[in-house]
Amino acid sequence: MTRIHPTALVDPKAQLANDVEVGPYSIIGPQVTIGPGTTIAAHVVIEGRTTIGARNRILQFNSVGSEPQDKKYRGEPTELIIGDDNLLREFGTYNTGTVQGGGFTRIGDDNWLMAYVHVAHDCTVGSHTIFANKAQLAGHVEIGDWVILGGNADVYQFVRVGAHSIIGADVLVTLDVPPFAMVGGEPPGPRGINVEGLRRRGFAPEVTSALRQAHRTLYREGLSLADARAAIDTQIAETPEAADALRLLNDFLGSAARGIIR
Repeated sequence: MTRIHPTALVDPKAQLANDVEVGPYSIIGPQVTIGPGTTIAAHVVIEGRTTIGARNRILQFNSVGSEPQDKKYRGEPTELIIGDDNLLREFGTYNTGTVQGGGFTRIGDDNWLMAYVHVAHDCTVGSHTIFANKAQLAGHVEIGDWVILGGNADVYQFVRVGAHSIIGADVLVTLDVPPFAMVGGEPPGPRGINVEGLRRRGFAPEVTSALRQAHRTLYREGLSLADARAAIDTQIAETPEAADALRLLNDFLGSAARGIIR
């Protein structure tokens, strides 16, 4: 049975699964859909065309599904879609999309989004990510699976951050970050690959070793991006045990229209 605190305001048109919990003074708008097992704490506002999946925990003082911070927005019916098993800590802001960006902001599954996180319009966040306190995404950002953003990390609009990468605290990212990279420093730059993250996720040592070599090819040998990609293609043929990971890296590099962080 849905448990709604007497002080909460839930629009009759909202669609809540039977076991959703809504805490004191929270507000749920008419175009909101919330899946089973999800809990909404006190003082949360969920509005707009927002769809939230199963078993999410949304803690107090979050703003979910508010209109995009974009002057081009004119009230079009854009959406925010959140998957399953996410944790949204306190004071986060999660906006709907814009028509110019495709109309959707999307957050995947099993993400840990800490306090004061901002996910702007038209962003795509994968699954299994961790955003530390005050990590901020500008509009149209793409975040791959298993990415970690340090506290106060800021990602500039239209930037892509590849899977399994890690961004240090207080870093402003203005160029694409390849998969598996570790980025930090001032000015921010590549600091190797995310070895510890790969170890925790069960990557075989030979795969990690191959990715180290690919990172050296990309950053330490003075090659152009095209030549580095050609060298990694050769490495893919020579190390089939790491081919999937290397191909993920090389495919990302091939589509890096903004340029990659150097």
